[in-house]
Parts: sequence; C-alpha cells; structure tokens
Amino acid sequence: MTIQLGGHRTARRAYGIDEIALVPGNRTLDPQLADTRWRIGTIEREIPIIASAMDGVVDVTMAVKLSQMGALGVLNLEGIQTRYEDPAPILERIASVSVDEFVPLMQQLYAQPIQPHLIEKRIQEIKSQGGIAAVSLTPAGASRFGEVVAAAGADLLFVQATVVSPAHLAPEGTDPLDLAAFCERMPMPVILGNCVTYEVALSLMHCGAAAILVGIGPGAACTSRGVLGVGVPQVTAIADCAAARDAYFEETQRYVPVIADGGLVTGGDVCKCIACGADAVMMGSPFARAKEAPGRGYHWGMATPSPVLPRGTRIHVGTTGTLEQILRGPAQLDDGTHNFLGALQTSMGTLGAKDLREMQQVEIVIAPSLLTEGKVYQKAQKLGMGR
Repeated sequence: MTIQLGGHRTARRAYGIDEIALVPGNRTLDPQLADTRWRIGTIEREIPIIASAMDGVVDVTMAVKLSQMGALGVLNLEGIQTRYEDPAPILERIASVSVDEFVPLMQQLYAQPIQPHLIEKRIQEIKSQGGIAAVSLTPAGASRFGEVVAAAGADLLFVQATVVSPAHLAPEGTDPLDLAAFCERMPMPVILGNCVTYEVALSLMHCGAAAILVGIGPGAACTSRGVLGVGVPQVTAIADCAAARDAYFEETQRYVPVIADGGLVTGGDVCKCIACGADAVMMGSPFARAKEAPGRGYHWGMATPSPVLPRGTRIHVGTTGTLEQILRGPAQLDDGTHNFLGALQTSMGTLGAKDLREMQQVEIVIAPSLLTEGKVYQKAQKLGMGR
C-alpha cells in the first residue's frame, strides 16, 4: 500500500514482528514430527538459530556449546576476543562501569589493535573442541584478515556491516572489498549482510553469498535507527528478501538461505520470522542471558565502540538460565524466552507445518492487538506476556 506523504513523496507501509499473527490451517501435527533442520553451505543444523557475533554473546566456549546443541554461534573477530590474549578482565571492566563511563571505556578498549595470531588461535580453539568455527568480520576486516581466517580453517565466514552493498563508493585511494571476488576465492561459505531490500538481497546472491543476513537496526542494543533514521521493520524486510531468494533460485537453481538478524526476543518472534520467509534467525540478547555468556548479564552492539559515532548501547539483560534451558529447555520462565526449539516445534505442529518450507507458507494476518488482547491481568501483574 502506497501512502502519499505530501508533495511528490510517497511511502510504502512496512510491518514489524509485533504487528502480525500466524493462522492455523486445516491440519495439525505432533510437534515431534516437525522437522526444523536447515543447511548453510555444506553444514546442516537441527536448530535454525544462530547466536550473534557480539562480544557479550559469543566466545569460544559459547560457540562450542551451541555447536554441540545443534545450533550455531558466530565469533566476532574484530572484538575483545582478538584484541586481548585474556579477554576475561576486559569483559569484567565492561560489565562493571557506570552508564556514563561506558561509551568512553568501549572506545578505549576497542582501540587496542586486532592481533592476527589471536584470530588463528580462537578459530583453532573452537575446532579443537569439536565446534563449528563460524566467525564474523566487517568488509574492511575481511580485506585485512580474510586470508588469515582462510588459513586458520574457519568453517563459515560472516561478512557483516550495518548495510552491505556491492555498489559501495569509497574515498579516492581506497579500494572497497569486491564481494564477488572475495566469495569466489574464500575456501569456506561466505555469508553477506546486512540488507533489507529485494534488490540488494538479489545482488548479494549474485555475488556468491552462501546466505544473506536481513535486518538493519532492530537489535536490542542497537541504536542505528535512532542515530541514523535508517531501517525497515523486520516482517517487511524478511518478506522482500525471501522473495529475492525465491527469484534467484528460479533463475539459478541455487538456494541461498535468508537469516533474519535482530529484533527477536521470544519463541513467537522466531516462528513469525520463519513464517515470513526466513530460513533461520540470528539473535543476541536472548543468548546474552545465558549463564555461560561472556557478557556477565550485559549485552552491547557491535557498533558501540565506534570512535566517532557510537550506534549502540549496553543493556542489562540479566542471567535467566543455562544455554540449554534457553535453547532446548526445559523452560524455567513463562514469557517465551526459554526453549526456543520447543516453541518452534510446537508452533509448527499447531500450524500443520512439517518442515521449514511449509512453515514459510502459513497464513499471516495483520494483528496489532495480538500481544495485548485479553492480557489485562498478565500486564497488571507483570507475568508472562505482560513482563
């Protein structure tokens, strides 16, 4: 639907996760029959959930545990883990400072140079414990450290920035990363993002992306939407990029998974994103609440330590349970933030979806009252959906 803003300016209505609901069809199935498997490159995972490449979310231990549980965790190769031999005291400082001291401290800590030998060390630490070494770099970081990552034997490389586009204009004397050439020469699958439009998603697939990340600014600790005014609500962004994936598959017979990145807090959020067309989701703050998470109950965005324009903040998420309780259960909370796999399987069973592809075809309605209708007592008592 096109809306006239005034003059010659028009706008398209876009929708967020809280504005939609999923509609049961003519059949149901036992949740145990719901097949949640998905593939990225040659790697198959039981759970279509990825822990974000954020310093408060994933370290070597978390990456290994997530691999063992059937999911994925991505290690940020431009963060604390590759700037400091021992990240523990640095993470303690980040968790202990006041709100006013936080941004200056982050700018100071992240000014420490990235050490290539630590990139190799962290990847080898994950692989030596049987984990999947999924790692993340910015486009600039990929130009500098891509060969180091390849030599270290990483299994997956995420090339991430707030917005990634093949048509990047750089200052004179600076050569932007050639995404197509980079994807072709890397020995592992390369995942590109982030994007929110059909056109950019399609262009990234033509560059050779093994998967694409969708989402600009919806993350719990991200302030890009407020600082820059940039972003598209996740439901519309996912649906547009999934349409590009289907068009690309029809053209090439190569299937490129779409990963919804950011803005997901509950099991219902995961289910809605997959119903909108995502093949998997990436989450930060829900995993930052795990006892094993490196953030000590805090979560902060990847753009927070920017020396000139921080676009993130540190939020206190607390610690609510073990990683296993959060990912696979049993749930200890009643607000949808524990047992994400169980929530997805139960939703698929209720909707009659045998696998993720069928889940992507379920009926969706616009329902802005979905989370508030009839929830007066939960809201008043701060229980369940009223928290």
